[in-house]
Amino acid sequence: MTVPTDIRSILTRRVLCHAGLLAALVLAVIAAGLGWSRGFREEPQPPWVFESPEMRFKYGSIGAEHDAGIPYWIFYVLPRVFPEKFRQDGEIAPGGYAALGVAWEQGQELPVGFTKKTIGFPRVANNCAACHTASYRTSPDANPVFVVGGPGHTLNIQNFFRLLIDCARDPRFNADILMAEINRVTELDLVDRLLYRYLIIPITRKRLLEREAQFAWLYRPDFAEWGRGRDDGMNLTRYFMVREPMDDKFGPADIPDVWLLAQYRDAEGRLPNYAGDTHDVHSVMIDSALGVLGAAPADKRDFLGQVKWLQDYLSVLQPPKYPFPIDAPRAAAGKAVFDAHCAACHASERTGARIPLAEVGTDRGRLDTWNKGAAIKANRIVGEMGIQRRGLVEEDLAGYKIPFLEGIWLRGPYLHNGSVPSLRDLLEPPAARPRVFWRGYDVFDPQRVGFVSEGEAARRVGTRMDVSEGGSGNQGHDFGTGLPAADKDALVEYLKTL
Repeated sequence: MTVPTDIRSILTRRVLCHAGLLAALVLAVIAAGLGWSRGFREEPQPPWVFESPEMRFKYGSIGAEHDAGIPYWIFYVLPRVFPEKFRQDGEIAPGGYAALGVAWEQGQELPVGFTKKTIGFPRVANNCAACHTASYRTSPDANPVFVVGGPGHTLNIQNFFRLLIDCARDPRFNADILMAEINRVTELDLVDRLLYRYLIIPITRKRLLEREAQFAWLYRPDFAEWGRGRDDGMNLTRYFMVREPMDDKFGPADIPDVWLLAQYRDAEGRLPNYAGDTHDVHSVMIDSALGVLGAAPADKRDFLGQVKWLQDYLSVLQPPKYPFPIDAPRAAAGKAVFDAHCAACHASERTGARIPLAEVGTDRGRLDTWNKGAAIKANRIVGEMGIQRRGLVEEDLAGYKIPFLEGIWLRGPYLHNGSVPSLRDLLEPPAARPRVFWRGYDVFDPQRVGFVSEGEAARRVGTRMDVSEGGSGNQGHDFGTGLPAADKDALVEYLKTL
């Protein structure tokens, strides 16, 4: 039987149509699979990250890669494309990210506190260790010792914030230039090359530029530089989370240590943060992690699990022992001085509680950057994310917390704003304390107990600290300044043992 030509034609068209639809469907499935695999599929970090609690603290993701992550290969080539934007005290500094004062262990691909995770493609973000890892050297030619949970006194976090924005504003931040540099250091497959060129690079630039308005206050010429080892945490919260309008308040503070956090118990009036501005450690963990994420967590359950792990780990984390010899007889004499002149605040029920500003007399800049209204707004914003915590204290701040002193030898420079370079300097009247010194050099001074803050090396590596600048005053804490020199030296010797 012969099929008429017109019927054959119709059947052929139908077969071709179905074949075309099937091919389109197959291509759509492949494209969807590739899009999910290369854009959104989340892979666990490698096992070595979790081989110890210390490694997890240093390199474990807390989820920041989702919204705040930088594509790995863009992060990799930024120092090669924009070397002039890596600066120190206004001067171009060699070494790429090392110029920011990050803690970087030998053999590691990324600095401490920089996490790498694949969510479709490898991304780099931060965790708490970026700020809360200290380093010191026992001599200029010694290798650095890294201390997790310690204050990141070498880190220039302000320059890091500005670096990303400055690079994104530069017309060289485009697919042609970045891809040319990426192709020099790695061989991406075709899909990744297309993704980087047409999606990842343009979207990354757009996202970075969206932060420009929120970080505009970091460029204000009437504000002093934070310098190494400091941030302006309350203004970060006001401008980045609460979105308050800019004002003239400026309150830089030292990046704190985060060991032995179980000592802070709200029921006893022992509050965390410099001014006791948060009810409990759990709230500090949540707010700090949200600050790193830069947005609501992608997975709230996972986020709260990470927070719980961090809190459990840091609640019992011990500070390091003093690494130099201690004169035992002098330290014993110093304990008597401490008991007579210091213990009433630093080893009593007052420890961890606020001391009124009128009593301690230190720079009030940090107190003035915060207020009850900002606390109420911040608490509401976190609550709207569906995250329950006691939160920020909804009141104006009237003083600073009296600190516990464990590991005090590694916390220099001293006072909440890091305006006094050493413990021995802190025992001098404010008028006799250094007015200008350099922050962020990691060679330790065992005589004065602090970091070397003068001399050619300190000037080359550190950032200039001028106590006449806003928020940086070194006045106050006159306690012990009238003691005889021998008692001061003995007291410093005892403080080495804590």
